[in-house]
Amino acid sequence: MRKVLIVHNRYIQPGGEDEVVAAESAMLRSNGHEVIEYIDENERISDVGSLGLAANTLWSRSTFHRLLTLLSQERPDIAHFHNTFPLVSPAGYYACHRSRVPVVQTLHNYRLICPNALFLRNGKPCELCLGRTPPWPGVLHACYRRSRVSSAVVASMLTFHRIMRTWSRKVDAFVALTNFARDVFLRAGFSEAQVHVKPNFFHPDVGPGDGAEGAVLFVGRLSEDKGLDTLLETWRGHPMNRPLKIVGDGPMAHRIASSAGGPHGIHWLGRCSRAEVVELMKRSALLVVPSLAYEGFPLAIAEAFCAGLPVVASGHGALAEIVRDGHVGLHFRAGDPSDLAAKVNGLLDRPEDLRRMRRASRSEYELKYTAGLNYHQLIGIYEQADIMYRSRTAARRSAIGKSADNASVHH
Repeated sequence: MRKVLIVHNRYIQPGGEDEVVAAESAMLRSNGHEVIEYIDENERISDVGSLGLAANTLWSRSTFHRLLTLLSQERPDIAHFHNTFPLVSPAGYYACHRSRVPVVQTLHNYRLICPNALFLRNGKPCELCLGRTPPWPGVLHACYRRSRVSSAVVASMLTFHRIMRTWSRKVDAFVALTNFARDVFLRAGFSEAQVHVKPNFFHPDVGPGDGAEGAVLFVGRLSEDKGLDTLLETWRGHPMNRPLKIVGDGPMAHRIASSAGGPHGIHWLGRCSRAEVVELMKRSALLVVPSLAYEGFPLAIAEAFCAGLPVVASGHGALAEIVRDGHVGLHFRAGDPSDLAAKVNGLLDRPEDLRRMRRASRSEYELKYTAGLNYHQLIGIYEQADIMYRSRTAARRSAIGKSADNASVHH
């Protein structure tokens, strides 16, 4: 797998997924691979128009033809897709298939089985669309952008490509970020042989901190699904032992700003550089991840473990798997400010447990989330994708041969 094509549709507001794509590309290059990138930008959406965007979401002719040209010129050994929504579209898989290039797709979220990609509705996990074709509950409840029209566009894309068996025929391997996510996709009908598990990672190794300043930290996108209301209610409605520092930007920025600077010990630091976040993590006592959604694999958790920072997280979905309760942090009931306050204050009142969890968090990073380990996992998945592709190709040729033999017999 010397030459790798990376395909990604960047988000308007950069986030963890974009960081993961950049980190994996850098990791591959540092290990001697040639990386070619096909990157589209969601900033172009305003130029496409609503009708054009709806058609593009289903099938992007421009992506198909541009990728065919790139594949012909570069002849990569494998194509690794990340986000395809909405400008790249599943047409990219078909271009690779025609060019005889195996395809890997990372499942950063639940887009392929849920119209809003989060399995979240009214602030709680929702699986009504799991296994449904078409995923009509997502349209009924206007789950994508709170619009039935927009939700119908996404549902149409999912329905069309399920009928075409795009996910099973044109993708050779999927990368789930956790065992929890893998199980969800298997319940949705994905092939067990196709879905592999590889978590996110953090690089470079910044070494552990000492938590000397003792603040509680949140790092991430400021949006409702991240549980920011729960976080704010915790510090505004309960006597908390330590100040809360919030790093990030997003739709809820104005609400965070209005809550900061008052008597509750809430500080909003806005968007910080990677180096600034690392230093904050080294000096903090805890990272809080209060997501209402199942989550994929928040990059901030791998970063926290690298810095030896324990995590208090919602005890559901992928978070319950990543953050081992009582070992590298604690779980609390998602959406429950009282339980979050009790867990944070209780742990901060037990300094010996906190020190033990700092050591365990650092060990968790060394055992699971280094670039070296992640590289070998990724190459193993590429090899499995290549095996799957060759097996399918051989099966198709065999079927064609048998069909030709039968035809000659009848004539």
